Amino acid sequence: MDHGMLQRSMKRAVRSMISALPLIVGIFLLFGLFKAFIPPSWYVNAFEYSEVFNSIIGSLVGSILAGNPITSYIIGGELMDQGVSLVAITAFLVAWVSVGVVTLPVEATYLGRRYAILRNTLCFFFSIGVALATVAIIGVVA
Repeated sequence: MDHGMLQRSMKRAVRSMISALPLIVGIFLLFGLFKAFIPPSWYVNAFEYSEVFNSIIGSLVGSILAGNPITSYIIGGELMDQGVSLVAITAFLVAWVSVGVVTLPVEATYLGRRYAILRNTLCFFFSIGVALATVAIIGVVA
């Protein structure tokens, strides 16, 4: 590979990351706002319905409060300790790491609006399906 080409590519990558920095900082600030204004007890009260409805609620909440996989395990454990159903927790966690309503504008800017909307929509519905299938499989195996 040409040394000059590598340098030009690196400069472009650095410029791209610098231009994305304000958007990334804004997303972190929005995450902080969501976490500050929604108390943990709200989650327990929200998941008191049927498995299908709980998976939809879990996916909706997880889509809005998107986060990283490491924190999702902690949140999932806390929800389980508080008696939230497994289907709701699974839907919440899958949507938490795969759907990003808050990050949608950034994703649309860099990957295209149509792609971002399609990916997030499909991931939302798949999170419901994965949750229901997971609970069904665990019920058969256990």
